Amino acid sequence: MANENNARAEGFKELDKAIAQWKDVPGGILPIMQAAQATIGCVDEEVQNYISEAVNVPVTTIYGIATFYSLFTLEPSGKHTINICLGTACYVRGAQQVLDKLEAELGVEVGRTTADGLFTLNAMRCIGCCGLAPAMMIDHDVYGKCTADKIPEILAKYRV
Repeated sequence: MANENNARAEGFKELDKAIAQWKDVPGGILPIMQAAQATIGCVDEEVQNYISEAVNVPVTTIYGIATFYSLFTLEPSGKHTINICLGTACYVRGAQQVLDKLEAELGVEVGRTTADGLFTLNAMRCIGCCGLAPAMMIDHDVYGKCTADKIPEILAKYRV
């Protein structure tokens, strides 16, 4: 936990540099928020308030930007990102059952990160692997023809 706190403090130091660089530049809020995402790992409530106070912009504006653009997350991402495809080909071949199993195994809903910080679960509309439906990706690894009963074995590879 101390390492996480130190990393977050370092992230805020880097964020201060971005704020100094972009504070008075028209449209500068976006690069400031990109710096926050890159260095802190998310644009959570604390980060939104920090940016709001530093650039004298309402926090509602910061929140609006954070929720509009998909490149921003409101909570830190896990060590491993799981993207389950719910596109048509995957859905009709059982992707929802795979997703249900993932949620049960991980104890989180789509868009959330496990308490241990190991996994973030996302649902996508297409990952470009229709011939492997149902498909999912964990980080850069693609898993095709997934079934709910394969999920524990697949997740075990990342829990080491």
